[in-house]
Amino acid sequence: MLSIAIVVLVFVALLIPIVAILVDSPLGRSMARRMEGGGAGVGDLQNLQRKVELLEGEVEELHRSLGGMKDELQFMQRLIEKPKTPGPSGS
Repeated sequence: MLSIAIVVLVFVALLIPIVAILVDSPLGRSMARRMEGGGAGVGDLQNLQRKVELLEGEVEELHRSLGGMKDELQFMQRLIEKPKTPGPSGS
């Protein structure tokens, strides 16, 4: 009977620092935030939504800019490939 009590006591004594380390870890903090506020707050979601909208706008702007660069590149290629025609002075 005494040996079982000693085993339980040693187990609890070893379990206390392990639990303390887990609670102080990023995982433990994340779990504590979820228990307190129910996960990501409304402000966090709004912040993420705003960031996504900004990124979408930047991607659209880059897409338009890339389209303009493609047009300019095609124009430059046509100028380079166009055979030179003699001018009216015959030179």
